[in-house]
Amino acid sequence: MTVGAERFALARRAAREAGALLRAKLGTHIGVRAKDVRTNLVTEADTQSEALIRSLIASSFPQDVVLGEEGGVTGKDASCRWIVDPLDGTTNYAHGYRCFCVSIAIERDGIVESAVIYDPMANEEYLARRGGGAQCNGAALRVSDQDQLGDALLVTGFPAYRVDDPASNLQPFGDFTRSAQAIRRDGSAALDLCYLAAGRFDGFWEPGLHAWDVAAGMLIVSEAGGKVSDYSGQPASVDRAQLVASNGKIHEAMLAVLRPYR
Repeated sequence: MTVGAERFALARRAAREAGALLRAKLGTHIGVRAKDVRTNLVTEADTQSEALIRSLIASSFPQDVVLGEEGGVTGKDASCRWIVDPLDGTTNYAHGYRCFCVSIAIERDGIVESAVIYDPMANEEYLARRGGGAQCNGAALRVSDQDQLGDALLVTGFPAYRVDDPASNLQPFGDFTRSAQAIRRDGSAALDLCYLAAGRFDGFWEPGLHAWDVAAGMLIVSEAGGKVSDYSGQPASVDRAQLVASNGKIHEAMLAVLRPYR
């Protein structure tokens, strides 16, 4: 097993073990608090899930850098960076709404090389390795063939800001409501991107994102034949807040709607 394969196998194990922890704690009494604003929550399950993942990484690759949503940056060897969201969909989780996941991406020299997203409630494991395609529970993933924005099912999310903040997604949401067939808002960017890769959604957009929200999902979409960019159509970056992802066929139409918000 190569070093890359060893890390990928560990990421899969970590995601499943963290997912089992989240599933076991769902609906129990867990501490919930707001971070910077009241809509940006963290629970005891978030921190325990991340601690579990970090412990597994440290036991095998103690020098690797880990960027986690709750614990920040640790490690010394920046050539290999793990990007971890221990619970994507925290608000859903805190309310018992069963739309959440664990997301882990592994970056080598600034390029995401492998990705694991695990939905413990649906028992769906989404995987991708750069150049190797994407799959869910062993079945290959492929984006949809929808080529008309007016017939497309889109999905989005809202950053944890005040509604009057310039980064608010309310105006683009209204524009897409008039342009697309329908829009969903599920509260988990990582799962939204997986569903796009699986052809369940045709397009996704969202501002105010962080690396841990999208690093794994971006690779899964790309390996399923989709397209990812920023609002200007430039190559997407895990560290750029704005993201547009699609099946590729409606991408330019989505960018046209988003042009005023670049």
